[in-house]
Amino acid sequence: MNFEVMFDSLPELLSGALLTLELVALAIVVGFVLALFVALARLSRNPFFWVPAYGYVFFFRGTPLLVQLFLIYFGLSQFPEVRSSPLWPFLREPYWCALLALSLNTSAYTAEIMRGAIQAVPRGQIEAAMATGMSRLLRLRRVVLPQALRIGLPAYSNEVILLVKASSLASTVTLMDLTGTARTIASVNYMPVELLSAAAAIYLTINFLLTRCFRGLEYLVSGDCRPVATGTPMETGLETSEALTKAR
Repeated sequence: MNFEVMFDSLPELLSGALLTLELVALAIVVGFVLALFVALARLSRNPFFWVPAYGYVFFFRGTPLLVQLFLIYFGLSQFPEVRSSPLWPFLREPYWCALLALSLNTSAYTAEIMRGAIQAVPRGQIEAAMATGMSRLLRLRRVVLPQALRIGLPAYSNEVILLVKASSLASTVTLMDLTGTARTIASVNYMPVELLSAAAAIYLTINFLLTRCFRGLEYLVSGDCRPVATGTPMETGLETSEALTKAR
């Protein structure tokens, strides 16, 4: 194991890691917004909403991300309508194709996480909101979604970590992310073990930091679920008075 090569390649690998983080951050934002609408459509009783949403989730969860990426990057260019559309300047670039594939893929998984979290909200609280005269949109905004986000946060943290690892597939469409940079350098110095090990260490560091951030976020939003001190307030007050008396 040549550690000197690993340290010398670290600046280039970190540059590729920045592109990976940018790609993942944008995919999280786009995928989360899209997943919210897909989850609400899945919960609708109208077949014009839940049938297309079900097909969307079924396709993007049932096919590999690599196939989806190839279909977007190589497949869309075969249609003259796409090449003549205003979207072609974006769809011919590997960055936007990778971003689109990651966003669509993570939105399907996130939509199912949201759907399960929304269904896990206690029915009694929804009925109480209905009894106060809240509209459906107001109930969704003030009662259902805040609790659903807290319920689904642990599962969503796993999805974000999986997205970070899945972003390595962007290198297959010539995008110089962390994995693509490591493969390019390894093709020059013929030291793939050192370069891929360094890339793996950077991925591990990113996921470790993300895990700690989500754990802190879970702690912040679960204030009512934290353990409280045992004993009634009266007992606690008596113990405090006795301690002050002894101190005197």
